[in-house]
Amino acid sequence: MNRRNFLKKVVFSTGAAVAAGVVPGAAVSLSSKTLNMRMGRKRPNVVYILADDLGYKELGCYGQEKIRTPNLDKLAAEGMRFTQHYSGQAVCAPARCSLLTGKHMGHAFVRDNKSGPDDYDIAMPDEELTVAEVFRQAGYKTGATGKWGLGGPGTPHDQGVDLFYGNLSQVKAHFYYPPYLWRNDEQVFFEGNTNYSGTHYSHDYMAEEALQFVTDNKDKPFFLYVPFIIPHVSLQVPQDSLDEYLPLGWPEIPWEQNYYAACDKPNATYAAMITRMDRDIGRIMNLLKKYGIDDNTIVIFSSDNGTTFGGWGVDAEFFDSVGPLRGLKGSLYEGGIREPMIARWPGKIRPGTITDHLSAFYDFLPTCCDIIGAKTPDGIDGISFLPTLLGRPGQQQHDYLYWEFKSFGAQQAVRMGKWKGYRKNVDTSNPTPLELYDLDTDIGETTNIAGSNPGIVTQIEQIMTEAHTYSPEFPILHGEA
Repeated sequence: MNRRNFLKKVVFSTGAAVAAGVVPGAAVSLSSKTLNMRMGRKRPNVVYILADDLGYKELGCYGQEKIRTPNLDKLAAEGMRFTQHYSGQAVCAPARCSLLTGKHMGHAFVRDNKSGPDDYDIAMPDEELTVAEVFRQAGYKTGATGKWGLGGPGTPHDQGVDLFYGNLSQVKAHFYYPPYLWRNDEQVFFEGNTNYSGTHYSHDYMAEEALQFVTDNKDKPFFLYVPFIIPHVSLQVPQDSLDEYLPLGWPEIPWEQNYYAACDKPNATYAAMITRMDRDIGRIMNLLKKYGIDDNTIVIFSSDNGTTFGGWGVDAEFFDSVGPLRGLKGSLYEGGIREPMIARWPGKIRPGTITDHLSAFYDFLPTCCDIIGAKTPDGIDGISFLPTLLGRPGQQQHDYLYWEFKSFGAQQAVRMGKWKGYRKNVDTSNPTPLELYDLDTDIGETTNIAGSNPGIVTQIEQIMTEAHTYSPEFPILHGEA
């Protein structure tokens, strides 16, 4: 029996036990056991919504002053807001791999954006166990609507998704009026769409499919993953949303069509896209309430990486998109990887709470295992943050968070307590010296204090060595290629 089938058998057996109301004590934390006892045999639904290229400060509840996000602000007011949550990577495909597999970039399979055959992104191998497979084998219906970015036709189902609807290829997701989307293995064509223009706005169809999935599965436990493509460029939005912002008269510099679509009002369009996504998140929340499953559903929202770098998408200075953070998308400084995260679970998460718990995308999988009483797979890097969500003692802490990224200058980064270590050009014989920042006093990473903390520098350099494993698909260190 190979590792994948063995893990599937273990997860299925545990999930079946949970369904029967018997949870093996060795597989579940105390908080999860107590939770299952209180809920009896009714297991919670999980909805995870992921924005694409949304900056740390582009939601009202995180300090945004120009873009309206009333539904996400309400989600935060009724739940918990994380202030130190990190993506697994500074670009989309590897961030999604980290989220689904519970692994950091030192040994996740996908570590950078990389196209395979027919412009589909490189696929995770079959032996990778995903959070969707954990849910499926525990008896949940699983769905994903939005951008997959981890392989071509068939890969979502192979990785545990019962229903997929959206863009398989991240490249195809760059346009909001595509000629087609995918429903499982079938293309759904939109007459008149040309990528650059049309009448069928792809985000709207993804949102409708998410709503339909909730309707179809309201009477059974479900896991719904909603990786929306907003606000990634191209900047395109229907007129009714744009009309909300045009009266504000913001300064605008029109864009001509290049690879991405032309845009006459990029600032108003960008804001309108985010508000439209926020509207549809509100529709999902209202539907959960309509069906009486709101109290038994945990909803989590985050973003895959920081705001798009200048010249491509957002005027980050105009919107103050990352606040005091340094760097944007593609950077392993804070602005590229520190993300908003909101979690809401009525009766379980205390409303209006804020936590500075240090967490990352790869914590999502073990947290879900803890929630539903499934065994956490071996060989992952995540730590369940369920105790933090429930306001209970016993929250384990990471010794460190780790990133490596060949693009944008061959970077490595480590978060260790209050310390942040960063270096680049690690694919050369002369990498830059490690930079060190105290994020407690310097969240903007403005003052390199490596020279006065040689012991911390040595510890972080050692972590960078030990956390990295060689990948033939994504070599990064000098001499590996």
